[in-house]
Formats: sequence, structure tokens, C-alpha cells
Amino acid sequence: MWRLSDRRCRSMSSPILAALALARSVLGKTNPNPAVGCVLIGPAGELIGQGATQPVGGPHAEVMALRDAQARGHSTQGATAYVTLEPCAHHGRTGPCCDALIAAGVVRVVASLTDPNPLVGGQGFARLRAAGVAVEVGPGADEATELNLGFLSRMTRQMPWVRMKVAASLDGRTALPDGTSQWITSPEARADGQAWRARACAILTGVGTVLADDPSLNVRLPGATRQPRRVIVDSALRTPPTARMLALPGETLIYAAADHAARRAALEAAGARVVLLPAANGQVDLRGVLSDLAGAGTNEVHVEAGRTLNGALLQAGLADECLVYLAPKWLGQGLEMAALPLLPGLDQAPAFVFTGIDRVGPDVRLRARRQAA
Repeated sequence: MWRLSDRRCRSMSSPILAALALARSVLGKTNPNPAVGCVLIGPAGELIGQGATQPVGGPHAEVMALRDAQARGHSTQGATAYVTLEPCAHHGRTGPCCDALIAAGVVRVVASLTDPNPLVGGQGFARLRAAGVAVEVGPGADEATELNLGFLSRMTRQMPWVRMKVAASLDGRTALPDGTSQWITSPEARADGQAWRARACAILTGVGTVLADDPSLNVRLPGATRQPRRVIVDSALRTPPTARMLALPGETLIYAAADHAARRAALEAAGARVVLLPAANGQVDLRGVLSDLAGAGTNEVHVEAGRTLNGALLQAGLADECLVYLAPKWLGQGLEMAALPLLPGLDQAPAFVFTGIDRVGPDVRLRARRQAA
């Protein structure tokens, strides 16, 4: 069980902040479920229980907090539950959390967000209110949203949240003209990139990157227990069956535009799963790929690709966020971040808004999100 120390919980200005910290502690470990934290406060204002959502199939945050209170020997009668997402109201792998809170005698629920899942969508709050439980919605909403961008995107848009990661020099080059790119950025930046990989459900790349770099696309952080699905966009099935990632634990999914029976058979024999998803232009249908991944429960897609796929995602308006690491180096001639066509005017440029600028070792990490139309 993941938990905060009682001292840390008491030091926070609000129990909802403690609940958010619990949610943050399980980020990337609960997929496809959202990362949720719950704190129970007794009638006298004391901490009596806390918990976070467990890996898929395990208890949700509210149940973990109730169990924690029981283990501590505390009664939950008259308690207030602070939770970062609306308690569920449906039977899935676990029972409804709203019913568990009602049965435990909780009299007030403070939640950051309404759950947009159609199976919940306000029903949890309605059942709580019908049982006489006071409900307040909104505290901590901004951070709760940030923690679950992918889940919220999948529920509201039926698409995952797509985060495009790029490592480049000060002049925007991702490699020398011959493709040499190891390493432009520092070990610190690469470790930070690993953390972003770890929170994703899938890591997406193009066949050009596979052929040039033979990447593993796995999470190599100490203690990593889950590997995101690896996804390759490969129109003509040029991925070699000897590709390094095919020999690693976890699933590799290849989306192609045309069937090549012998190549497909060789890749499937090597452990890949091949899906044909052609677009009208003869390339892979990128929107279809993302929709298919969302249908399989993918919340966040982490893109580590080359100029061609990056450019295609930007042109199609499919990149929700850019994560750009800039090293204090000038490369001069080299490969650019994204291959985009000649624009007829500046107003046609894909527009983003900066959301973060941070120092990572000697490098700078820029975060930017697609500007709403």
C-alpha cells in the first residue's frame, strides 16, 4: 500500500492536498484507471485513514482509506472523505466506492472532480446525496486534472493524451546529418524522460526510428514494475523481426497500411502484434491508431519518434503536448524536430502555449500544449 506519513498529512494546509499527493504517488501505476487519492478526517479533525488507487483490479482509493482506518482502530462514523475524483457508482472489477463510503458512515465527501466516465458521470455524487451525505466538488480540481490528463481525455474525447518528446540542440537539431544523436542531452534529461515514459500507457515511434536506432523503448528506472506497450507506425512493415524491442518483456504493436504476408508472419513469430489500419493516402491512419489505442484503455501516449512522424502528428493536430529538452549545444547542419510542409502564412503554424520551463541538469525542459481553437 502506498501512503503518506501522518506527519506529512498533518503538515499540509488542506486534506485535499494530502489526497492529491497520494494520487501523485501512484501516477502511472493504476492504468487504465485514474490515479486517485483519498484521505479520511474524523469528526474532531484528526486523520483516521488514507489510501490511493491500487493497480488495475485492486481496490480504489476510498476503499484503501477505509481499510487503513480500520487497521488503525478508528471508527469512520461521522468522517469526511477528501478524494481527488468522484467515487465510482458502478460494479467493475471492484464494487461501488460511493456505497462503501455510505456503509462506513461517512457524512461528507469533498471531491476535486466529477468522473467523466459514462458509467459514473455524477451518479456517485447523486447516490451519496440521496443517502444524506453532503457533497462538495471543486477543491484541487486543477492538479487532479493534471494528474489524469490521459484518463480524462479518453473519457471525454475517446482519444488518449498525446505527449511528443523531443531532445534537441539550441538550434533545434535532433541529430547530425548522418543520424547520430547519442547523446545530445545530458544523463539528467534522459532520466527525466524515463519518468515521463513510466507514466504513459504506450510509447509510440515510427519505423524510421526503429531502423536508425533500434531502440528498446522500455522503462529503465529502478523498481519499475510495469512496461508501457510499445507501438510502431510502419506503413510497409519494414520493422526487422530482429528489432531489439521485440525480444523484451511486454507487448509490441505494429500498425501498418498494407499487408505483406511474409513480413507480417515473421514479425508475429517474433512476438509483435500487427494491425492493418490504412488511410486514404496509403499511409497509416494516425487518428485511427490513437482511437484504437484509446479503445484498448490507453490513457497517455508518449511519442519518441523522428521528424517524419512528429511532423505528421503536428499537421494532423494530434499532438496535445510537446516535451522538448534543449541542450546548450549548436549542431549546425542536422535533422530538425519535425518535418512540416512550407506554410502559406504564419497563421497556419501549429500553435502551442508554454506551460512549463524547467532546468534539468545542464539542459532546459520546455512543456507546451496545443492551443485551443
